Amino acid sequence: MRPVIARVRSRVVPPAPYVTETNVGRSGSSSEIERHSTSSPSAATTLARVTTSGSVGPAPGPGDASPAWHEPWAVDGFRDAVQQVLLDVVDEHDAWLDGLGEDAVRLLDAARTSLTGGKRLRAAFCYWAFHAVPDRAGGGASADALLRACASLEVLHASALVHDDLMDLSDTRRGRPATHRAFADLHQRSGWTGDPEQYGASAAVLLGDLLLAWSDELLSGSGLPPERVLAARPWFDRCRTEVVAGQFLDVSAQARGRADVDVAMRVLRYKSAKYSVERPLHVGAALAGAGPDVVEALSRFGLPLGEAFQLRDDLLGVFGDPAVTGKPAGDDLVEGKRTVLVALALDALPGPDARHLDATLGTALAPDEVAGLAALVESSGARAQVEQVIDQLTERALAGLDALRSLGADPQALTVLRDLADAATRRSL
Repeated sequence: MRPVIARVRSRVVPPAPYVTETNVGRSGSSSEIERHSTSSPSAATTLARVTTSGSVGPAPGPGDASPAWHEPWAVDGFRDAVQQVLLDVVDEHDAWLDGLGEDAVRLLDAARTSLTGGKRLRAAFCYWAFHAVPDRAGGGASADALLRACASLEVLHASALVHDDLMDLSDTRRGRPATHRAFADLHQRSGWTGDPEQYGASAAVLLGDLLLAWSDELLSGSGLPPERVLAARPWFDRCRTEVVAGQFLDVSAQARGRADVDVAMRVLRYKSAKYSVERPLHVGAALAGAGPDVVEALSRFGLPLGEAFQLRDDLLGVFGDPAVTGKPAGDDLVEGKRTVLVALALDALPGPDARHLDATLGTALAPDEVAGLAALVESSGARAQVEQVIDQLTERALAGLDALRSLGADPQALTVLRDLADAATRRSL
């Protein structure tokens, strides 16, 4: 087997700086340069500062009263605040749909379930990117409004998960039946006519579409000044387009049945990395009136960190503890996902083992067979390779924070973003 770093670096970690030019495509917006580089694991736990009343402004100075959850920050406080926003969204629509009968109630209950739980990293990245921007605009906007805007990214995420679970035919999500399974089971128990699986799939498509619409409504109706929402809109729109395109790249790659590192990395970048970290940072920065230099520095931080985040997810999909992840052991192997991890394993394994892994992916597997495939992946060295790539990408990402520091970014926000980077890449769920 070729040396780990030499094999992986040229194929998975792009050389720095990795430059693309993009145009946000809105009137009054100019071409932005996104330089994507990368840096090392860092701090400790996820932090975030949220207030439930008052105005969004600079972090409090020594003589100011600290807002709720400021110091010491409790991550649960931020998650609870975001969760309440999401439940409020369902309640608002419940009032609109009142009178449509029990089917509408079921749909709204499924929305509540889909919007419950999770790490809330996308909202946190958006929130702290806003606070990182030097001399930020948007003074006078309420912290409630900012929180609603950040939470819109979690609604988008929920939409993507509902659709992703359907396309992957996943049985569970966060320890509960996936949406399509829950509705199929309802159909079966109720003795209705037609195909339960088709009913479940139809319900999941509609729920995912509904959540996608709600994400747009939540950003637009957040209560932030219209000019700030307008500035963030191109990044939010691009985020939604990229995640759909990335999902289609994934579906196409699975259909071809080939595990290629370059293709798997492209899928990872567009299906997850950008919409999980980079674009939430851009949305938050745009809400604060950030200039192109800040956006560029955030890309240097966000894209490699998003890639490291998803690579960690790929490891958990094979080696994660079901009691922690809420997914069955080796779920990615059962679903036949052609991830970077699997592609590296197929490259490294001897012919017979590689053919066995390739032929067995995505088939009905007993628990001992899943464990055997996971052991094959481990023995190939692919797990260790991915761990090293995660470290490399995280090191590059932290260089983006250095660039933000040189631009005068808020020190507290930089500390939190560094801790969020650690939370994203050193997690067990």
